[in-house]
Amino acid sequence: MNIKNRTLFIADNLDILRGINSDCIDLIYLDPPFNSKKKYKAPIGSPAEGAEFKDIWTDEDIKAEWHGEIAEHNEELYQMIQAAEIIYDKSMKIYLMAMAVRLFEMKRILKPTGSIYLHCDATAGHYLKIVMDSLFGKNNFRNEIVWCYTRMSAKGQRQLSRAHDVILWYSIGAQWCFNVDDIRLPYASGSKKREGHTLNRLGSGYSKEGVTKLNPLGKFPEDWMRHIPYLRGKERTGWPTQKPLALLERIIKASSNEGDIILDPFCGCATACVAAEQLNRQWIGIDISPAAEDITKLRLEEIVDKESNLFSPFTDVIIQTEPPIRTDITQTATQTRLPKAHTYKHEIYGKQEGKCVGCNYYFPFRNMTIDRVVPKSKDGTDQKENLQLLCNACNSTKGARSQSEFIAILKEQGVRTDTT
Repeated sequence: MNIKNRTLFIADNLDILRGINSDCIDLIYLDPPFNSKKKYKAPIGSPAEGAEFKDIWTDEDIKAEWHGEIAEHNEELYQMIQAAEIIYDKSMKIYLMAMAVRLFEMKRILKPTGSIYLHCDATAGHYLKIVMDSLFGKNNFRNEIVWCYTRMSAKGQRQLSRAHDVILWYSIGAQWCFNVDDIRLPYASGSKKREGHTLNRLGSGYSKEGVTKLNPLGKFPEDWMRHIPYLRGKERTGWPTQKPLALLERIIKASSNEGDIILDPFCGCATACVAAEQLNRQWIGIDISPAAEDITKLRLEEIVDKESNLFSPFTDVIIQTEPPIRTDITQTATQTRLPKAHTYKHEIYGKQEGKCVGCNYYFPFRNMTIDRVVPKSKDGTDQKENLQLLCNACNSTKGARSQSEFIAILKEQGVRTDTT
């Protein structure tokens, strides 16, 4: 592991995730933006004052190279994300691309026995489920956890109140941590009354004698939660998307052990970090808002046993703004010899949105070839401005021709019908 315990990064989480060593995190919980098309700001006078962010996704929030990165690693996922623009709107496509490049890294850094919990709502939850199935595998889907709570309705409301969130739980593989005895729930009064009595299954057409026995630790929990209320009282910090501490404690207890490493890449007011500290886990938090530093330290200060004097949030929490450097990889000879032109392929693929410049048809990433608009034989360079992607057929047709000659041939062949 190349990051110390109790490190909080104030930076774009994609940069940080790319700097974390592979196979080193036990549990990831993320409560990312939901594509709600809203701006959030903490109230003046609240502990989280100064925290603000937008959950509105535009072209400014995406990098062209993400197209190529996603298409190269997972062509089917790229096509699904492209379809989201037609089904929903362009903001959903941009949002899913931003999430996908980050989830690629989260999968990489999880241990083979690790788990990831993705917190979402009805806005993009069903799209994110497809992304997660594609990246982590449908067979590694463990549960769709529904956290139910109550809230006031709006005046004149003409639909049911939206009062639940969804948390998608995936494991990396066939072995994962699940501490059910740590999260059992109290039995209902009816179940308690049956304890010690004889079972009688007349409704099934037969009788079978046996004594009802209840687990002393409680009943096996379901995949829905209604016993954890929304934020109340002193726990509120004013952070716009804060979640209850009890919710994070439950997730961390279920899917990690003492000493394990917990990562929250959208940590906000650090609820997951605080819960991890309380439960004797190691933790790493990431948030792009500078306000996260102060609120994290304040919340940790509240739970520290000051008499023990073993941990001081104001001196022992490590604040970093630069990405970590991976220590588990070295540059290969192949990477060293990679032609400069090919380093731009992801970005160019994005700018062309997967379409060949010649025939204007969509092609998978691997079927596209780097081409120079002005050939090398005519002093063409490897600068981005002189590079384009062509399908194999168009690349063969162009050869060493100039761009204008190439387009003219495509028009003669009826491949191009435009007049430009």
